Amino acid sequence: MEYESDSEALDEVLYSLEKDLLGIDDRPTTPTRLVMERPPETPTPEVTVIEADATSDTEIIKKLLGKGYDWRVRPPGINLTVKGSHGPVVVSVNMLIRSISKIDDVNMEYSVQLTFRESWVDGRLAYGLPGDNKPDFLILTAGQQIWMPDSFFQNEKQAQKHMIDKPNVLIRIHKDGQILYSVRISLVLSCPMHLQYYPMDVQTCLIDLASYAYTDTDIEYRWKETDPVQLKDGLNSSLLSFQLNNVSTTYCTSKTNTGTYSCLRTVLELRRQFSYYLLQLYIPSTMLVIVSWVSFWLDRTAVPARVTLGVTTLLTMTTQASGINAKLPPVSYTKAIDVWIGACLTFIFCALLEFAWVTYVSSRNFARATRNEPRSGSLVVANQQVVLPDTAIDFRSNNANAETEVWVKRREFDDAAELLVLGPRRNPSRVNRLHRMLRKCFLVAWVREQLEPADNAKRADLISRVLFPLCFMGFNLLYWTNYSQYQVSAPR
Repeated sequence: MEYESDSEALDEVLYSLEKDLLGIDDRPTTPTRLVMERPPETPTPEVTVIEADATSDTEIIKKLLGKGYDWRVRPPGINLTVKGSHGPVVVSVNMLIRSISKIDDVNMEYSVQLTFRESWVDGRLAYGLPGDNKPDFLILTAGQQIWMPDSFFQNEKQAQKHMIDKPNVLIRIHKDGQILYSVRISLVLSCPMHLQYYPMDVQTCLIDLASYAYTDTDIEYRWKETDPVQLKDGLNSSLLSFQLNNVSTTYCTSKTNTGTYSCLRTVLELRRQFSYYLLQLYIPSTMLVIVSWVSFWLDRTAVPARVTLGVTTLLTMTTQASGINAKLPPVSYTKAIDVWIGACLTFIFCALLEFAWVTYVSSRNFARATRNEPRSGSLVVANQQVVLPDTAIDFRSNNANAETEVWVKRREFDDAAELLVLGPRRNPSRVNRLHRMLRKCFLVAWVREQLEPADNAKRADLISRVLFPLCFMGFNLLYWTNYSQYQVSAPR
């Protein structure tokens, strides 16, 4: 196909390139010349044609960025629906995520380092045709000004470019006018988090990119067709308490009072690592609850030991809860960790209340028994049942291997106590070996104790030894069944 001039050939190349970027297949039966019409608001600069003798990079760049080029004016786009008309500049975007770090639950933000790339066509910077002897592309320095999209990250809090030891910026101009802009940047982006299932939650963090001043009639952002978002190898190793599950791309074009703005969105799905919280929170708090149950096995008269055990476990659990809440923002809803800590505090506090009730009942029973006993001065006489082996005391029994229950009288003085053996309560019958084995069985002994005359204080300890562990296991069953089923992030 022959062209009347180099400008006509360059117009046809630009038109084909725009069709490829937009993915439209429009093949005319006859050659059509694309006429660059002048937009009403700004004049359209003519396409620069470099002489054949200008082959060095310096000469080509000097001529491209000469007096005829104005970097403040955006290049004309092509409207493929109406040939010869202007449309938005199509900006193709892709990025490489180098690292994700410092995911802050309190401030609801995260830090990310990107290699951000944009590509668009500026016909004013085209300097050759395919097959000529000019270089395939030119590389500009950061100080050489060309028109660039005014892209910004909508959810960005802080940002910086890397300048060591040279500015980490690449500007490449191809001979057909296609421009590649690549820059390494570090961003602090906001990430609103939903913490109902903390620490078994999955958070969705976004990277939103849009034009600040140009509407969608001037700039249209599009994701690169292949691999729009790449991940650096070993990216998950930079995440301390999260794991990157999935990365997806979508569009977030929005309409405001000043117009409709094209927008690109990157969705990062981050799952919190649970192993840390299992070792640092759940196992220690479970051990504290179990330690609080030790008081049920201590003698009810061991008041200092039981008080120390109950108060110490309660204060330790409270301190642990305060440390966990200090790492989280104050929210209006209940978190999964709040349910666990609240349940553990409740079990420990109930164990302390049980001891207080046992002590109160024991004191009341002792006072009631003291009032009913005969008194002689400071002497208190009471009958007490003890078990003594027949080898020590034999009351008309020929069985030397059996145990004999005897009643003794305890005399209590202000500073002394004496046990006087009165004699057997009853004459024990001969028991066989099977009977003795059954009496030593824990279950049989426990049942016998329950059938004896009521002792509410002692019975409370016996029941608590079984009731508290059963209730705690039931709570664990409900807790883990409910929260372990959470697999996706909370709805936005």
